Amino acid sequence: MEELLDDGFPFAEDVLGGQTALVCGASKGIGRACALMLARAGARVVACARSQTDLDSLVSEMHGDGHEAVVLDLEDIEAVRRAMSSMGGVQIVVNNSGGPPGGALLENTLEDFEGPFRRHLHAAHTIVQMLSPGMKKAGSGRIVNIISTSVREPIDNIGLSNTLRGAMASWSKSLSRELDPCITINNILPGFTDTDRLDSLASSISERTGSPVEDITEGWLSGVPIQRLVDPLETAVAVTFLCLPSSGAIRGVSLAIDGGRMRSI
Repeated sequence: MEELLDDGFPFAEDVLGGQTALVCGASKGIGRACALMLARAGARVVACARSQTDLDSLVSEMHGDGHEAVVLDLEDIEAVRRAMSSMGGVQIVVNNSGGPPGGALLENTLEDFEGPFRRHLHAAHTIVQMLSPGMKKAGSGRIVNIISTSVREPIDNIGLSNTLRGAMASWSKSLSRELDPCITINNILPGFTDTDRLDSLASSISERTGSPVEDITEGWLSGVPIQRLVDPLETAVAVTFLCLPSSGAIRGVSLAIDGGRMRSI
């Protein structure tokens, strides 16, 4: 799918020119793909993640100039506040972060909820609170949250993630009724996507059940009509679409990029 960034790029040249996009969790997977796609669409990208090395590598690959790498741990809310206070004008925000470990929900302690909720819900809320006034002043804002299909159909063995993603979806829908008319907020619901996160989940399930990783992956794909994993760049295309100036009427929706896996309408 690398051609999506080159000859197959699906958007008009420089369609996001003059806009700054903050992409969280940008060093890997879907976050990295979003940073690359938004840069290719003409945005200046501020890429946030915990690894300086991974961020530097990402910035070197992004189309255009002026991109910035910011080392940031989203679980550290005070650090998030400091980063946002010095961010300047941002018109696009992609809230994204790695999910919590898999496992049965009843095996989780209350403490297990704290870190994931900080780096997802608490960080996203802080970012939107601090950056939305600037979006309103600029007359344009696009917020996209990367969550999961589990907000519609909970997935077995990732109960903590299911709980967290549901909270993010309700938070987003509530904000869609409160934000200024020029600011949209929407969710992307990734399905089985070719990322390190999915590999980690497969390995975790394998360790608990004794089933080979290959059998677990095959079982997942047996329910996916496209019969393959989703490429992160395919998800990034949907994110970029929601960030277009012409997408202002799309607000408060949860768009699944899952290869048709979900059975719900």
